Amino acid sequence: MTKLALGTHPFLLGFEQLERLVERTAKSGNEGYPPYNIEQTSENSYRITLAVAGFAEGDLSITVEDNALVIRGRQSDDSEGHIFLHRGIAARQFQRSFVLADGVDVGEALMENGLLHVDLTRAVPQRVVQTIEIKKG
Repeated sequence: MTKLALGTHPFLLGFEQLERLVERTAKSGNEGYPPYNIEQTSENSYRITLAVAGFAEGDLSITVEDNALVIRGRQSDDSEGHIFLHRGIAARQFQRSFVLADGVDVGEALMENGLLHVDLTRAVPQRVVQTIEIKKG
């Protein structure tokens, strides 16, 4: 049985990148930390919200790398001088990646009550009708 790739179908010209995108997304880690929400705030805008309680703004970094939004968190170890009888609040690092479609721009980031909000906007492409002249060969 042969595998049908998107790039080999005659009606799907130029979709090879979509196949690579799906494979890249499937390979990304499915870890559950930190939990997050993705909401559509308007027809062309989105908001990603991560629960980052215990992280300060300086502990977080947000970058766009190769069409992916990458959010990293690293807490400094402040346990010196503390004797914990129980330590249930983990001070661990994380990395969350979100693949961005072409035309999606990362807007502002806002930290509020232990939640990190990152706003995204999708540019609306202009509809263009192009007439191709047929030349006599």
